[in-house]
Formats: sequence, structure tokens, C-alpha cells
Amino acid sequence: MTDSAAVPEDQVSPKTAAALRAAMTRLLDGRPQRTDGRLTKENLYKEAQVSRATMNRAHAILAEWDAHLATHGKATPGEAKRDATIADLKKRLTKKTQECTLLENKLKAAHTAIAALFHDNEALRQQLNKDVSTTVTPIRPRGPRQRR
Repeated sequence: MTDSAAVPEDQVSPKTAAALRAAMTRLLDGRPQRTDGRLTKENLYKEAQVSRATMNRAHAILAEWDAHLATHGKATPGEAKRDATIADLKKRLTKKTQECTLLENKLKAAHTAIAALFHDNEALRQQLNKDVSTTVTPIRPRGPRQRR
């Protein structure tokens, strides 16, 4: 009787096994030729141009496929790069949003200060216009000083 923990040998020809291994390598490297590149068994047999039944008889290759996906996940190199780019863009967007919020708060503070200064300036102008007795005498420029 065979050990159930051992992986049975492939029941496919060496040519089919080579085609499946080449297809697996292309898919895992992100260089598919016949599929969309997703890491699925359907893409594996299509990439190798064999039937699903034939692929299912390649037990050792399927065990390697399952082990690789269990270790590395189902993300292709392109998807991993895309996900990293998205994460970086999200981080940059968060930082820029914080900067915009800070600048908006500074703008609101400046707006409030300018409005207060405008109000004070208007009040001073009104006070100056009310007080008729106030006379502003300009200082006359003096001529050049003569030396003795």
C-alpha cells in the first residue's frame, strides 16, 4: 500500500510535464503567452495547452503549484507591483490631504485676522471723520542746512 502523505508520481508524458512546468514558470514570472496571467489552475492548463484532465494527472506539478501559491499568494508580479503602487499613492494622498487641511486652517485664520484689521481700520476712519477739531498739519520739509 502507498503512503497517503507522499505525492503520487505524475501520470503524464515527459513532454506534457515539461509543457506544464514551462507554463507554470511563465505564469509565476508574470509572462503569460496564452492567458490573462491570473494564477489559477485553469490558466495553468490553458497556458500549457493541455486538457484539464491531463493537468489533473500531473500530481507532482500540481503539488508544486499549490505549495507556491500557499507560500507566495495568488498575486502575480504585476498585481503585486500594482498593489504596492496603490499603497504608495494612498499614503501620498493622505499626506497631501493633511497638508491641505493645515493650509485651509491657516487660510481661515488669516481671513479672520484680515477681517478684524479691516473692521479696526474702518472704525479708526470713522472716528477720524467724526472728530472735526482734529487737524493734521503736515511737516514741511526743511531746506538744506547751511553751514556757518
